Amino acid sequence: MRILDDFTNCENGVRLDGKVAIVTGATSGTGLETAKNLAKRGAKVIIASRSPAKLSDARKNIIKSSGNGNVVARTMDFESLKSVRNFAQEMYLSEPRLDILINNIGAIALEDRLTSDNLHLMMQVNYFGAFLLTFLLYPLMKSSAPSRIVNVSSMALLLGHIDFEHMNDVGKSTFEYYANAKLAEILFTVEMHNRIEGNGVNIYSMDPGLGKSEFFRNSNVTFWKTVLNTGLLIVGRPLDRVATMPVFLAVDPRFFSNNKVLTKRLWEESKRLVRITPEEDWERF
Repeated sequence: MRILDDFTNCENGVRLDGKVAIVTGATSGTGLETAKNLAKRGAKVIIASRSPAKLSDARKNIIKSSGNGNVVARTMDFESLKSVRNFAQEMYLSEPRLDILINNIGAIALEDRLTSDNLHLMMQVNYFGAFLLTFLLYPLMKSSAPSRIVNVSSMALLLGHIDFEHMNDVGKSTFEYYANAKLAEILFTVEMHNRIEGNGVNIYSMDPGLGKSEFFRNSNVTFWKTVLNTGLLIVGRPLDRVATMPVFLAVDPRFFSNNKVLTKRLWEESKRLVRITPEEDWERF
């Protein structure tokens, strides 16, 4: 696995006719633009989010923008591991293949509380949900190889740390949880690469940088929400340009931490916390 450190030219003309792609968090922002880009290339695009109304609007937007009517909207709420499992099960029932999975969901300033799965809301939405979804869909992607997984991360990971005894404690700042989740996402990417290398599924992680979005929309402090979102709209890159980065990793034909003890432990702890069952655990076979 290589790090891509130059996104200045992520354009290519790769077609995706006959391919199936999932983009999570695709109702707005970079996720929406990523889905548009994939649809323009001819892929069947499945967008996933928790709001049926927003999904419906996004689907119409993508079809209108791309001219590709093969866009499917399916609900999935990362706040619920059951919802993630239901989504994965529906994929196996309805799709014979899966070529691209782009884990784009990310949120900051969510409530400081545990979910019904006994995981911290920020950690579950920003890490555990994507871990579980990727783990469950891997056998389908392996059977569709060559296929690719792209995890959209953030430079906030540089401020993160992994404390296995306190990963889901209530009482820390939401930004700390966000940084921890993004670090965990990078480490999970590295560990999964180590475990599946040679099976025809490539996994990448990338930082999209600043985009013109309302990323801080969940903040309950109006002043900072306004200031930070305004700042992004001023200095951020256009979202259609940001979206070329995950798409490039997902489709370009050319194509980090090396602490194996840490990544292996995080992998096993993540499997335990999201309650991977023997039937779901492809590593046993």
